[in-house]
Amino acid sequence: MKKYFLSLCCIAAISGCGNTIILPSDSANDAAALSSNADICLGNGITIDSRFNNARVDDCVINDSRVTLTITPENQPINNSPWYAFKVSSEAKRDIDVVINYVGGNHRYSPKKSVDGKYWQPLKFKSSKKQLRFSVTASPTPLFIAGQELVTNQAYGTWMNSHKQSPDVVVSSLGTSTKGRNIGMMEITQPNNKEWLVVLGRMHPPEVTGALALFPFVDNMLSNKGSEFRQRFNILVIPNVNPDGVAAGNWRHNAKGVDLNRDWKAFKQVESRLIRDKLNAIVAAGEKIVFALDFHSTHKDVFYTMPSDYGLNPPLLVEQWLAQLAVEMPQFKVRQQPGNSPNKGVFKQYIADTFNVHAITYEMGDNTNRTVINDVAIKANDTLMKQLLNTPANKFYGH
Repeated sequence: MKKYFLSLCCIAAISGCGNTIILPSDSANDAAALSSNADICLGNGITIDSRFNNARVDDCVINDSRVTLTITPENQPINNSPWYAFKVSSEAKRDIDVVINYVGGNHRYSPKKSVDGKYWQPLKFKSSKKQLRFSVTASPTPLFIAGQELVTNQAYGTWMNSHKQSPDVVVSSLGTSTKGRNIGMMEITQPNNKEWLVVLGRMHPPEVTGALALFPFVDNMLSNKGSEFRQRFNILVIPNVNPDGVAAGNWRHNAKGVDLNRDWKAFKQVESRLIRDKLNAIVAAGEKIVFALDFHSTHKDVFYTMPSDYGLNPPLLVEQWLAQLAVEMPQFKVRQQPGNSPNKGVFKQYIADTFNVHAITYEMGDNTNRTVINDVAIKANDTLMKQLLNTPANKFYGH
């Protein structure tokens, strides 16, 4: 396991062993970048600072040792994902009561703290639908507070670059986002390979547990365990589809206020168009998209799939893969939820309707134990590689 992610005992802290959580080593460095809703709030020797990448505080009032924050969405209507992230410090060490009021949404993410933006611990809290309350000990050293661990734009670049020493890995730019940020990608190819696996992540900025699954899933595939797989299949990884939303601390949308996982039919957003054009170029070169995964987070662990009778090739590939995952991880509940939404504009539907192959939305629960996320991702990758390797090439064409 690479040093960027998942010291196993530490990751379990949020829902398990009670220590800390380790994340990409450049998360704190990226915090120097200003976000679009950056601000600073001062009062009674207390500072609330949201001038860093992935931060969000929309209003702040300080009375004595009580800090009241308001969190509002970037625009509406919007999915219920109220995101918050800020730094708190005090001229003198003291306990501070924090109240977060949600406008336009209900409480979803449990608070966590970190001194460096890398190691995280859960905070004790009380919540209602519209409000979150907790206390922290503030000092002159700023303390990060966030709804989930911070996985910033720079952390993705650091992670991708860590794989550049591999001779068959090319890290490059797919293009730029609405606000001109780089959308990075990794291509892992062999000259004679014609079949492609596609991996996407972070369409929705707060969905960090999806990122925590994507990293070990891909790391495993690029390790020695994936050598046979890489001899047959090319791999395209675009781990951070929405860098503008991540930088701004958005609840859901890109810089134009659009849910990117509803744009795979209209293609009005540059981010989805860039990916569409990349996949079309692969096919135009005489090669074949055979499977795709899109990593997200929700309230529970679930795999959203296409129905096995939808006419995709081969029909039972996903059912067989997830059945094997359930056998090899009996302690983990594998929830498969098939669905067909032709007018919704979601990525998995676009892949199915355009390339006639399977795609899934891989969702990890917001509060799922981080060790479990890691272990499931590795085993999911192991079993998927085996399933795809056991599938003759002609079966992806329906022959």
